[in-house]
Amino acid sequence: MKIFHVFAPALFGGLERVVFSLATGQAGRGHEVAVLAILEANTTEPSILGELRNAGIQVIPIIQHPRAYHLQRKDLQEICIRLTPAVLHSHGSHPDVLVASLGRRCGATRVSTAHGFTGGTYRTRLYQWMQKVAYRRFDAVVAVSRKLAVELASTGGLHGKIFALPNAWVAPDSVLAADLIAQPPQLSRDVFNIAWIGRMTPEKGPDILIEALPALRDLPVHVTMIGEGSERPELHSRTKELQLDGRISWAGEVPLAARLLPAFDLLVISSRTEGTPITLFEAMHANVPVVAAMVGGIPDVVSPTEAILIPPGDSAALARAIREVVNAPAEARVRATRARNRLATDFAPTPWLDAYDRIYRDATRARESS
Repeated sequence: MKIFHVFAPALFGGLERVVFSLATGQAGRGHEVAVLAILEANTTEPSILGELRNAGIQVIPIIQHPRAYHLQRKDLQEICIRLTPAVLHSHGSHPDVLVASLGRRCGATRVSTAHGFTGGTYRTRLYQWMQKVAYRRFDAVVAVSRKLAVELASTGGLHGKIFALPNAWVAPDSVLAADLIAQPPQLSRDVFNIAWIGRMTPEKGPDILIEALPALRDLPVHVTMIGEGSERPELHSRTKELQLDGRISWAGEVPLAARLLPAFDLLVISSRTEGTPITLFEAMHANVPVVAAMVGGIPDVVSPTEAILIPPGDSAALARAIREVVNAPAEARVRATRARNRLATDFAPTPWLDAYDRIYRDATRARESS
């Protein structure tokens, strides 16, 4: 099949890793794959596009000024008509709305992967509402967790189109030389090192981890926050108010941050909402113990025998969970080993790619018979 993926890549993120894994995996199976990247003019190109090119995937940029939606749609329509993909597979609210708006002259089967909904600002909620409405024009919608599939089913107009399919883990084959420029944080072995990785935005819950730390003053724990986002200034201020400056390091954005995980004693995922986070897979692969909030697809990936799961938004429960890992490291390592074994058996790429092939074929047949 000729498969075109459409996304608006951020500098780093789990959605970007999923697109990379799908595109390279499908190309390895003999499909003709290209990636259409919706980019804003005069901005830095995300590193994921270099990785895709390095892996032999054709990247077609659609570069327009911000909010030039009609021009983005025109460019996407022209590419679709000229290159005639069999499947147009979009990822994210903006690409989903654009793909849904294409006319009949674009004859591709339309598939979306729903990676999750973050809520947040009025503008974000509006985009996500538009995204859910747009799904009615798709031939198939893949939800990355069972909970998300149930949520989408309740919106109406999607009967028979929703498929629950968790993300898979595809270990990166290599790291681009350019990505090695970023220096990893210097970690002291005299403390218990905790990693937090993600966008510093409300849905990812970085504040929940910071609020948990005062209850752990008697323990030699140190947190490294890896990522950037709108909440960072407020998080800095709160850190100072709680007199936690010596307990937290701010690493900023680090390309392919997963390569740093083996240096840590614990990964904390304190999100208020999630799809199926790739960071969780990365920690499982690195054999690093995990404490995670029970949101989105996380309970589908790990059980209490493989990680410590806590209620979302509960900093006191998070503090207790961290204390348990610090005080019982052997048990934490046992859970981590079980998690790594489950990763290899339940989230291997071959069944995942098989499932997408079936979804594409079935959606195409249903579309042609309607």
